[in-house]
Amino acid sequence: QPQLVESGGGLVQPGGSLRLSCAMSGLTFHQYDMSWYRQAPGKERELVAFIESAFAGDRTTYAAFVEGRFTISRDTAKRTIYLQMRDLRPEDTAVYYCNAALVPAALSFWGQGTQVTVFS
Repeated sequence: QPQLVESGGGLVQPGGSLRLSCAMSGLTFHQYDMSWYRQAPGKERELVAFIESAFAGDRTTYAAFVEGRFTISRDTAKRTIYLQMRDLRPEDTAVYYCNAALVPAALSFWGQGTQVTVFS
């Protein structure tokens, strides 16, 4: 059974850092494009960061609002992706979701989300 499990969310003050993790099971890890999305209350879910499958080359892209503050990475041995977040701001407060996609097969899987709250 495919499963994505996020962890690492929490409460942090502005300027602080967090590292989110997303552990995959039940899927062939290196075949999947992986992404982090977020959804704030009353807003639509939005893409934060993307990393191509290891098979395709691991290229990364980021939303403009990341502005060099976030880094997405992959650990194939641990079947886990990470989102290192620095210089967090109140507007980064949201539930962060991990997504795994295999585009040629039209497959997409989501984790349950992890809450990130940035407050003064």
